[in-house]
Amino acid sequence: MKLAHLPLRVATGAYILNSGLSKQNLEGQAAEGVHGMASNAIPPLNRIPPEQFAKILSTGEIALGAALLIPFVPSALVGAALAGFSAGLVQLYLKTPGMRQPGSIKPTQEGIGLAKDVWLVGAGLALLLDGLPKRKG
Repeated sequence: MKLAHLPLRVATGAYILNSGLSKQNLEGQAAEGVHGMASNAIPPLNRIPPEQFAKILSTGEIALGAALLIPFVPSALVGAALAGFSAGLVQLYLKTPGMRQPGSIKPTQEGIGLAKDVWLVGAGLALLLDGLPKRKG
């Protein structure tokens, strides 16, 4: 890992790890709420029961957050994982009714919390691109 990647990896890793840890014990209405938003944006998720989905999401966020924090995990690898995960968050923002102003990508007051996740896409792509092997020439 490049020293220049450290601030970006620590900031995103701690944020995502905390998010995953906070979802570890979601049950009942809390699990249903998270599952409902996700399955609205990604319909195949309807096949997974809400509490199982919450556990999968929590585990995935913990794994991604930890991978970002572990220095020997290649930046290109964690960058690709972060970009993929955060693309799902952006999809959630784009497909959830009421998150955007009509006919626009600008967020409503309710959508600001999801719209801000676009920074994670940029962070993931930066790590991915900068972590790729350089061509000689």
